[in-house]
Amino acid sequence: MPRSVNNVASRAKRKRILKKAKGYFGRRKNVWTVAKNAVEKGMVYAYRDRKARKRDFRALWIQRINAGARLHGMSYSELMGKLKKSNIDLNRKVLADLAMNHPQAFEAVVKQTK
Repeated sequence: MPRSVNNVASRAKRKRILKKAKGYFGRRKNVWTVAKNAVEKGMVYAYRDRKARKRDFRALWIQRINAGARLHGMSYSELMGKLKKSNIDLNRKVLADLAMNHPQAFEAVVKQTK
């Protein structure tokens, strides 16, 4: 009995990978083995950086809150401790937005903690 090879699935797999490699430079966009490696590496970076993005944004929010808090004579850690004690449940994303775009509202929150 002859060996059965599923060419349809193989070609579909290659097409799917080459479609993901669209926009890459040089042989990475049209040579199967090079494109496969480039796409796999890209997928690894994408997975890793979806996690890293969350860390980066948290760090940015903390810097913005710290800058806003220092305008009112406190440090970031003091502000967060006092927020916790006064049962004000605002997350860092909201606090950073208030500090950047609504300074009067942020000032009201700071005064509430004192």
